[in-house]
Formats: sequence, structure tokens, C-alpha cells
Amino acid sequence: MASSTSYENLSPSVLANPGEFCTLSTCPLSLANIQYVPSFVGNALYASLFGAFLTGQLFLGIHHRNWGFLLGMFGGIVLEIVDYNARIQMHYNPFQKGPILMHVRYLMTLNIAPAFLSASIYLAISRIIPIYSCTLSRFKPRTYAFLFVTCDIIALLLQAAGGAIASFADNVDEEKDEDKMRKMGIDIMVAGVSWQVFSLGLLGIFSWEFAWRIRKAGERDLSVLGGSGCSYQRLGLAPLAVFVRSVFRCAELREGFRGKLANQQVTFMGLEGGMIVIAVGLLTVWHPGLIFQGTWQHAGWRFMGEGAEERKVVEKSDQRRDEWMTYGHGEKHEHWTRK
Repeated sequence: MASSTSYENLSPSVLANPGEFCTLSTCPLSLANIQYVPSFVGNALYASLFGAFLTGQLFLGIHHRNWGFLLGMFGGIVLEIVDYNARIQMHYNPFQKGPILMHVRYLMTLNIAPAFLSASIYLAISRIIPIYSCTLSRFKPRTYAFLFVTCDIIALLLQAAGGAIASFADNVDEEKDEDKMRKMGIDIMVAGVSWQVFSLGLLGIFSWEFAWRIRKAGERDLSVLGGSGCSYQRLGLAPLAVFVRSVFRCAELREGFRGKLANQQVTFMGLEGGMIVIAVGLLTVWHPGLIFQGTWQHAGWRFMGEGAEERKVVEKSDQRRDEWMTYGHGEKHEHWTRK
């Protein structure tokens, strides 16, 4: 690998276009997209884990017919796999430049993938409400999903727009205009990730407030959901992991692509990749199809139209609440999950 002091050995054409002429043996890493060589083993491990999670999500989603949840998880995991395969390629050549690579690293995957995962989380949590008690929730299940999925779409659009602007800055002839365009793109991406942090934080507040209302009312033991051993709190670790990742991503982007956080591999693998692996792992091991034990469909609602459909969901929720008080803790769950 070339040393960081080898600029004098490089021709002007190489310095002007390192993506086309540089290799690890001829150019310093300061000319590369990132200031380190991505780990082959680490990125291959993450790509493999996401591949395994994708297989599990497809099997469980199709088997339990959790179509909306499956759609978000499928989109997010596929984009994560694309990202880590791109990083494996960068292990051999971190000097690659151009709009395609920038789209892969900063638009298609690192920013957009968690937005798809968040949408699935919002759908899952909105289904929990009817299972416990709609009357104890501050909002209706449909309102939760509509509110937070809308926030997710706004965050996704901001990050996509910012990523597009930043990735095409290389096509600008004037260096001053290129820097200005890239900074504009980064600022828009920061706004998108910040909005995602805000919406996830708001979700956490509402979710824990709902849990507190249940405990206060003495309705049901939060350690049990749909007759399985999965806890409400454990399911809440998935959005927490995405939240931590989004806070890190926001701080990373604020410094720019050449900032310290963007060029630390250990920090990236832990707070970016590691948090998403934890989130997807939790949502696969404790998949809604498993933990809801058939109650996912009964907790259903529609985005469009209030009508009798949502009123049925509320009525069923109230009926189950009454059954809980009648049958008691353990005996109730056997009775309830047969319905």
C-alpha cells in the first residue's frame, strides 16, 4: 500500500482522477472514498447475516401472511445486503468514484434501508395495541401507523433527495460549485436522518406511555403477548437499535464524508451495521407471526376508511380485555389464542 506521503510520485492525471487510475499499491488512502480499507471478513459476515435474516423473513412472512411487515423487512434487508456487498468490493478498490457508488453507499442503502425497517416496526407496534387494549391507547392503531409511516416517508424522501444531490456533485466542473452542491446534499440528508430520529423518539415515548397505562390499569402482564413468551419490552429493543444507529448517522453526516466518524471502520461497523443487525435479528427471532400466535390478522385495520372494520378491531380488543379479567393470567391466554 502506498504511503500517505507519495503524492510527489503521482502524475497530475492520477491526482485529478484517482477513481480511474489509483490502486492500493500506487496511491495513498487519502485519495480514496474513505480513509480505510473495508474489512472483507466483517462486511462478508454482515452480508451473510442479512442473507440469513432475509430467508427467515420470507419464510415466516409468507407462512403467517404478514404482508405489510414482510414488504418493509424485505426492502430494508435487500438494501443492506447491497450495501455490504458494495463494501466488499471497496475492500479491493476503495478509490472507486462516481454517482453509482455514491448512490449505493449513501442513498440506496445506508440511508434508505432503515426507513423500510422502521415502517415494519411501526406496523408491528400498531398491531400490539388491539391485542392489549385500544381504549388504553392515546391513539387508534390506524392513527399510529398512519402518523409514523408518514414520518418515515418524509425522512426517506429527504434522505433520497440529499443523497442524489451529494452523489452527483462529482459531475460539477467547478470545484467551488462541487463543494457547495455536496454540502447542500449532506445538509438535506442530515435533515432526513434528524427527522427519523425525532419520529423514532416520539414512537418510543408513545409506546412506553401505552405500556405504563396498561400497567397502571392492571389489565395484562406485559411479559406475555399472544400466548408466547415474547415481552413487549423486548420487541421495543428493535426500534431502540434503529434509533441509536440514526443518531450515529446524523452525527456522521454532520461532519461530512471526510469527517472523522465517516472514516472510522470500528465505529461504523458497531453503530451502523451492528445496530441494524441487532434490530433485524430481533424482528426475525421474535417475528410477529410467531409472537402474535395467529392474532395478527384479528388485530387488523385499514389505512383507508374508518367504517365498521376498525370498530370491530376496537370491539374485539375490549372483549379480550374483559376475558382477561374473567379468566385470569395463564388460563386466559389458552382461551384467548383459540379465538
